[in-house]
Amino acid sequence: MTQTFRRVLPVDDAGYYGKFGGAYIPEILNRSVEQLRDAFYRYASDSDFNLQYRQLLRDYVGRPSPLYRATRLSETYGTNIYLKREDLNHTGAHKINNAIGSVLLAKRMGKTRIIAETGAGQHGVATATVCALMNLECTVYMGATDIARQQPNVQRMEMLGAKVVAVHSGNKTLKDATNEAIRDWCCHPDSFYVIGSTVGPHPYPEMVAYFQSVISEEIKKQLIVMEGRENPDYVIACIGGGSNAAGAFYHFIDNKDVRLIAAEAAGKGADTDMTAATMCAGKEGIIHGARTMVMQTPDGQIIEPYSISAGLDYPGIGPLHAYLATSGRSEVIPVTDDEALNAAFNLTHTEGIIPALESAHALGVLDKKKFAPDDIVVVNLSGRGDKDMHTYMSCINNGFSTTN
Repeated sequence: MTQTFRRVLPVDDAGYYGKFGGAYIPEILNRSVEQLRDAFYRYASDSDFNLQYRQLLRDYVGRPSPLYRATRLSETYGTNIYLKREDLNHTGAHKINNAIGSVLLAKRMGKTRIIAETGAGQHGVATATVCALMNLECTVYMGATDIARQQPNVQRMEMLGAKVVAVHSGNKTLKDATNEAIRDWCCHPDSFYVIGSTVGPHPYPEMVAYFQSVISEEIKKQLIVMEGRENPDYVIACIGGGSNAAGAFYHFIDNKDVRLIAAEAAGKGADTDMTAATMCAGKEGIIHGARTMVMQTPDGQIIEPYSISAGLDYPGIGPLHAYLATSGRSEVIPVTDDEALNAAFNLTHTEGIIPALESAHALGVLDKKKFAPDDIVVVNLSGRGDKDMHTYMSCINNGFSTTN
């Protein structure tokens, strides 16, 4: 049974969130994007599609992911801190939520070849996993720099049967991998491009957010049981492109009593040239098919970003997040490499949970905001730190203090 798609996000039919968004694409992709848009709205409203999607989330991914009250962390900060444990999903991050929805959609559209890009590798692993499950060809583009620092995820993708293509242009990171994936799509427009974040031309930002919205849907249900109320005071999540934040914010956007905080990667400092803090250092522009905030020179050339976190090492931000930030609905807080590392080791030592470096940026906000004793603060723990152990150990070996 098909119903009318219920739009939750502040986006119009052309894919604009205020002045951000849209679909700035080469003509060769027009038909592919139109087909995708039509299919998404059709199947997102289809009860059979959603039933299959929800069953896989439950039986294959292991959802709902726990909402864990971090007792010792709460004592440290004098408030009530809950961690949404996306790190406990199959494949180790939130990325599997979107990968399942997107690949299911590809199957319904009759697609047989899947393209993806990845930075930290979690989206690549998730896409390769679902392609193995559904017997589809999978090609994943990944920057050579990220391949070197995320080797365990590269090995997982290859074991799952995906072809991992190293990208050697630019900084050899996420932006460059996305460029190559789009080039592939232009050459093979009948392929299905699974974008890993809320970036790209419409309908991708809305579609990825929809498939990630299960995060905030579960938070509301879980808080009812645990606190007798469905809305927290704060939701905190990291942003690069922003898919985990979009999912964590999704069902709270219309409730102004819930404060939304997005942590972006400041690298060596938001005021330095080694940063990925797009909202601090960027200006309005177009990247990868959408108008948004972009790190760029005065003549519009993309500035290469930097972050210790491969998943946040991106010179743009999803148009939804650009809109939420510039409209005042969300607060964007830059978190440096060292602040993220401190937060990661703090969580590890107090709660026995090793977070992904991306998630550590969200945890870094706890040292930058003052919370009331009765506040309920939900931090989206978007991924686990297995993939980042080499970086963590390298920092320790190079003298980083884990007791800062």
